Amino acid sequence: MKTLFRSKMRFVLFPIMALAFVFLVGLLVMILWNHTLPMLFGISTITFWQAIMLFFLCKILFGFGGGPGKGGPPWRRKAMQRKFARMGEEDKVRMRAYMRSRSHCWEDEVIEDQAADVPEEKTDEMEPNQKNEE
Repeated sequence: MKTLFRSKMRFVLFPIMALAFVFLVGLLVMILWNHTLPMLFGISTITFWQAIMLFFLCKILFGFGGGPGKGGPPWRRKAMQRKFARMGEEDKVRMRAYMRSRSHCWEDEVIEDQAADVPEEKTDEMEPNQKNEE
């Protein structure tokens, strides 16, 4: 498979594969639309070309799947890990606090609220000011 990416055939094979993918997705969208929506909502059927345009419209509106949840490309994640490893402890604490404030971590607030509700445990050790009355 590595040789395929390095060979000159990639300039022929990849466009063919891309067209086949678009064709299959357009066909799938058309079949699903024509068998589902006309029966449910009384909407008219669509053609193959309308299905392809609907697919591209959805991709433009809703994204192409490389969203922020993935962490970005591997090289960027590795660079950030190296940068974080070189930071001092004080810088790491500030960075974590900054990222938590930006990401609105609701879970951290719930954990902090639960920790505030838990009473502190009393220890059996006596304070130095107390006298033993035995």
